Amino acid sequence: MNYFIVPNAAMCKVLENSFKQHWGAVRKELVFQCHNLSTFPTLRCQGKGLSKYEQVDPKKYASLVRSVVSTKVSPQTPETLLGEDSLLYGPVRRSKPANDEPEPESPQNLAPFLNSECQIAEHEPGSVLKLPLQILSKRNCSKTNLSSVTRILQLTMSLEQAFYLERWKRRMITELGQDGFKEYTKNILNRGKLFHTALEESLLSTKIPKTDDEEIAGYLHSVQDILADVKGTRALESVVSHLPLQYMGLVDCVAEYRGKLCVIDWKTSEKPKPYFRNTFDNPLQVAAYAGALNHDDNYNFQVERGLIVVAYKDGSPAHAHFMDRELFLTCWKKWLFRLKKYKDKIGASA
Repeated sequence: MNYFIVPNAAMCKVLENSFKQHWGAVRKELVFQCHNLSTFPTLRCQGKGLSKYEQVDPKKYASLVRSVVSTKVSPQTPETLLGEDSLLYGPVRRSKPANDEPEPESPQNLAPFLNSECQIAEHEPGSVLKLPLQILSKRNCSKTNLSSVTRILQLTMSLEQAFYLERWKRRMITELGQDGFKEYTKNILNRGKLFHTALEESLLSTKIPKTDDEEIAGYLHSVQDILADVKGTRALESVVSHLPLQYMGLVDCVAEYRGKLCVIDWKTSEKPKPYFRNTFDNPLQVAAYAGALNHDDNYNFQVERGLIVVAYKDGSPAHAHFMDRELFLTCWKKWLFRLKKYKDKIGASA
């Protein structure tokens, strides 16, 4: 005999809640399985010759898929990284970029570039003096106690210039050895002397000299077009001194370049120097020579312009860098700053 229990309202409520909980769990499982099938659509067709890569068991990677789908990842943007850096290290202080060549302060007592007391002698443009000035230094003369322009510039060069010069020297010593490097520098000096001697002959005879010396033949060919524009030579390899400022130098040439009287400095280089900035301290050297010449009693003329000529061994056309009055005065101020720096350095070490 079977007995049936008629549920009351309370029992119906319990059964209803139990059914809802069970159905909710089943529903979630079905949704998860459908999601897996949608993620791996090829699994529904396993019997159609799928590759091993496509035949992946979704249950094996169910936890991985769930973590990837459910996890919310906020990417680290540059702003977030900068914010973290700011909290860790403080705000970023941006300094102004340093200039390649900072403008030096002018000395308090700016020495004049020109000598107002000098009587400028009349001279016909383009003519050549019968005997260009060639003042030589005398050992017994008080001028020998003066510092040379070359030494002053060497001892006051910037740290960057000194670094690159020392690095080049070490590289050459590594390649050539100590004795080989000495021989290399000796050959450069000898080649420079031969080149200047050949230029003197050319300027005195107004003809481009011919030479069989391969060491300088290329340099002479390099400057032949510039030599055609050089006239009226007034000084060659001549000493100039500035007694009030206590320095001296040896000027290569004073002549007219395209009708303008210039202090001319001849340079040789193995690398092209097409721009004025490639000449480094050479403009200051030329300005120092001109300033000394203007205050030297041995010369009865004034010079307000300069020319730097860079000749090349391979015979390629030389580069001529002309310095007008304005540029000359700028270089003169920089030279005075270097001169003051040199005197302060020597005074401190004395």
